[in-house]
Amino acid sequence: MPDRKKLARRAGRGESVRAPAFLKNLRGVKDWKQATAWLEWRSIEDIECITPDQAGVARGKMMPSKKFTSNTSLALPSAVFMTTISGEYPENSGDFVYPEDDGDLKLLPDLSTLSSVPWESDPTAQVICDLVHQDGRDVAFSPRNVLKRVVAEYAKHGLKPIVAPEIEFYLVDKNPDPDYPLTPPVGRSGRPIGGGQGYSIAGVNEFDELIDDIYHFSEGQGLEIDTLIHEEGAGQLEINLRHGDPIELADQVFMFKRTIREAALKHDTYATFMAKPIQNQPGSAMHIHQSVVSLETGNNVFSGKDGEETDTFRHFIGGLQRHIPNALIMLAPYVNSYRRLTQGTAVPVNTRWGYDNRTTAFRVPRSDPAARRVENRIPSSDANPYLALAASLACGLVGILEKNSPDSPAGTAVNQDEIELPRGLLEAVALFEDDAPLKDILGAPFVSTFAAIKRAEFETFMKVISPWEREYLLLNV
Repeated sequence: MPDRKKLARRAGRGESVRAPAFLKNLRGVKDWKQATAWLEWRSIEDIECITPDQAGVARGKMMPSKKFTSNTSLALPSAVFMTTISGEYPENSGDFVYPEDDGDLKLLPDLSTLSSVPWESDPTAQVICDLVHQDGRDVAFSPRNVLKRVVAEYAKHGLKPIVAPEIEFYLVDKNPDPDYPLTPPVGRSGRPIGGGQGYSIAGVNEFDELIDDIYHFSEGQGLEIDTLIHEEGAGQLEINLRHGDPIELADQVFMFKRTIREAALKHDTYATFMAKPIQNQPGSAMHIHQSVVSLETGNNVFSGKDGEETDTFRHFIGGLQRHIPNALIMLAPYVNSYRRLTQGTAVPVNTRWGYDNRTTAFRVPRSDPAARRVENRIPSSDANPYLALAASLACGLVGILEKNSPDSPAGTAVNQDEIELPRGLLEAVALFEDDAPLKDILGAPFVSTFAAIKRAEFETFMKVISPWEREYLLLNV
């Protein structure tokens, strides 16, 4: 194992020193021996052991790095992964039974995700963990394990999904009082940011110092941003990630959300991934580009030898069309998510597909045959990335296995057509629970747990009296 002090002494004596290549990795090591050396090389004092809960919030423990590498056991109560976004617990219902003993679940570090935490003042690292039972079995309702389960189902059929997420978010003024609406921040020009800035370089430059920190923080963690643009909303930005393995990309989105929030706070601003944070402004999406390759050949199975569309390509789209409404709760998981899904906007409210048609739910971008893919435009940016990817890929796989046929591609705008998706949380939950093929792939323990959490969140929301009710009902009814 390399010793940092010994290497430094050798360098001081003029000896040739070459540190092992893995020490320079910004992200990930192979084993615990490398992890120990990697942490020592960077003089890391503390490490955050984190895992995503059902909402995609980072849960876990912080500890000294020496304790982390000393074969210590990490555990969290099972209840942590069954709570609503407001920290409450769902009632027993249907197939969901809350564990009375609230026993521990173990955190199993995935050392391929080890990276620094560049916004911390003291040398700190982080690692994403899987959730397992005391006997080593995967926890079936853990979001990361749900996505792994879907990817494994593809592998059973000799296939591997490839994804590329695009994440939209808003920068807003700090707002400690939730009774007041969110407002766009003031940029470097000294003026509040307005809407209609889609793809505006000047709009991006309004926040150049903040964006520089996003890039620097990302580079420090080995995260790769493909492009960054200003979207249509006031202070709304979008980050596009390079295509790759679904689990790796979900990990990146999970880390990017933390990174962007931390960069914004450094500049006394909030970054929010709410689906519809500001009234009369566009919502925020998490578009998912998807293709499927053969494990045997590595070729895109959406394209044939002569570049033509394959039956697998059409069946994938057919599966999305048929099953996405039933999986919508994983793509639009909160009451606020459905405020984004409205007619007459750039947001699809249908299950149509088309070639380079942004008014459809499932867009096929222009590309050469090797890059043929399907973009799912329905998910909102508030979705847990592990669950959004799992839902979309599961629907496509069901379509391939069931040989679902799509309808004809839409050649005109269809965003004014009849809404074909659930209009609210409870309707979405009911459809979710009744889709047997989806439940098969996602796992019954996850479906029952997630449904119970979403019902509980709806009941909590119903306790809140909104300004609309006070304005229009107080003196009129």
